[in-house]
Amino acid sequence: METQEKKKNAKPKAKAVKAPPKKILLREGLSSKELSEKTGISSKDIIEKLRLRGYSINVNDVISESLAKLISEEFNLNIELVSFEKERQIQAESDPKELVLRPPIVTIMGHVDHGKTTLLDAIRQSNLVGKESGGITQHIGAYRVFHNNRPITFIDTPGHEAFTQLRARGAHLTDIVVLVVAADDGVMPQTREAISHAKDAGVPIIVAINKIDKKEADIDKVKQQLSKEGILLEDWGGDIISVDVSAKEKTNLEELLEMILLLSDVIEIKANPKVEAQGVVLEARLDAQKGAVATVIILHGILSQRDAFISGTCYGKA
Repeated sequence: METQEKKKNAKPKAKAVKAPPKKILLREGLSSKELSEKTGISSKDIIEKLRLRGYSINVNDVISESLAKLISEEFNLNIELVSFEKERQIQAESDPKELVLRPPIVTIMGHVDHGKTTLLDAIRQSNLVGKESGGITQHIGAYRVFHNNRPITFIDTPGHEAFTQLRARGAHLTDIVVLVVAADDGVMPQTREAISHAKDAGVPIIVAINKIDKKEADIDKVKQQLSKEGILLEDWGGDIISVDVSAKEKTNLEELLEMILLLSDVIEIKANPKVEAQGVVLEARLDAQKGAVATVIILHGILSQRDAFISGTCYGKA
């Protein structure tokens, strides 16, 4: 009776729960041989399992997404195929010890004629506006400047409404957006578009209220308009930095650069200099003397002069 009572009150043994397989990220276009090297499963076993499922492949054949899924099921793996670019990015960011602080990439955005290129011109102490048709930037340009011996990479995006896609591309590769709003004109359609691009890309914004030298300037009105667009500045109780500037008179440009560096320190922008160079092509064009040339931002690694590179189906030398 005592034994039966013990059995009755005995707690059922908990069933061992099998841990899900660890995710394995593999590059698209790899062969069954490469898959074998990455997973530790012999090529012979992979080929045999696929043969039994009606697929005939050899060690050099490319593993498609559907075959990778099938192999995952057969060998209890969790394989995810990623693009070549994504694999490189993962490799670059996989070891935190190798990451070092890098210069911020800053995109200047805003409405046409609000002084984006003039502001960059004033920062660079060069004449960019005169080179563009009608004074409107028609290309994405990348420029490096120094403040307190620290480099900042600036990207100038087109100001005409026909160049929406180029502006979106600039926002997605940047670390900080400087939103230029004219103090006499206020928030305009392309101001809203720039805010939208920055928010979609998850990029922090610094507002540069430009043209404060003009009689019609109304800084408080601009700040009120920005608050209606969800841009709440620090002096309005928000957390977005703003600097009142005049590109024409070169007023408060030092303060703007200081704020850019301060924000970049807060968000800790890092890169891995030890991997193969990786970057983004901003734009490509035909040069009468050099032929096909491209403007490129390097995000990881170091690209030196005469280094060979590939971009999509194209290749060339730095």
